[in-house]
Amino acid sequence: MRFADQISDHMPEFSRNGKGEITVFQLLTHQGGFPSAEVPSEAWTDHELLRQVVSDFTLDWTPGSRVHYHGTAAHWVAMALVEAITGRDYRDYVREEILEPIGLSDQIFVGAPEDVQGRCSDIHAFEDNLMVATDLNTIGWRTAGVPGAGGYATAYGMAAFYQMLLAGGVLNGTRILSPRVIQFASRNHTDDRVDHGMGMPMHRGIGPHVRGYTPTIRGLGTIAWPSTYGHGGVGTSYSWADPESDVSFSYISNCMAPEPWHTVRLDKISNLAHASIVEL
Repeated sequence: MRFADQISDHMPEFSRNGKGEITVFQLLTHQGGFPSAEVPSEAWTDHELLRQVVSDFTLDWTPGSRVHYHGTAAHWVAMALVEAITGRDYRDYVREEILEPIGLSDQIFVGAPEDVQGRCSDIHAFEDNLMVATDLNTIGWRTAGVPGAGGYATAYGMAAFYQMLLAGGVLNGTRILSPRVIQFASRNHTDDRVDHGMGMPMHRGIGPHVRGYTPTIRGLGTIAWPSTYGHGGVGTSYSWADPESDVSFSYISNCMAPEPWHTVRLDKISNLAHASIVEL
């Protein structure tokens, strides 16, 4: 598979509703054109149904014409694409091909087995100035491994994963990625175009986003080195890697904080981490 491939090259039915020319690159840089698309819970683990559901997605705007974070929509399509190419459940693929070889399968879970769900923190949110449990605290949600929102991990596991990226794809003596793949994935592919889902330029890479040179950035820290890259998660969490210092950082929270508190808090926390880095 190439990033220039059309998704429909591998999933022909995805061409429905005018989506036939969307490329893998556009999908992974949040330019696909369907940010509001949703996958019903009955398709979380019925992956034949999932393939049909994502193929039926309709467009909100012309693919490639704008950048707009797709939440879970793009990630569901990406995982259906993984299954179409490999013939394997994406949760098994992530565990067996990525996490197990580098020794992180007990720290990061895309689809948490029932025997480890006791380690998963409940997700909470603020309602009327009170912290309340959300509807995500179910066995079904945790088992599904909803891409883009339903992974579970320890701070150690995420920091170690980002160390693997900083090391050019190697962790615990095992290589799972090549340096060039990581360099391509952590490059700013959307320049200073505004991400209409975030209201600011997000400098999208292939998965992570990059600090860049704009006055502010979400989550990575305003004072971060421009090449710092990472991503946030549900529950107001953030992880990033700084190629200048080889420092990786992960902050895990189980509170879905409202704006503007969410952005301000993460900026302060990441800035404190960056300010503590002293290169000798």
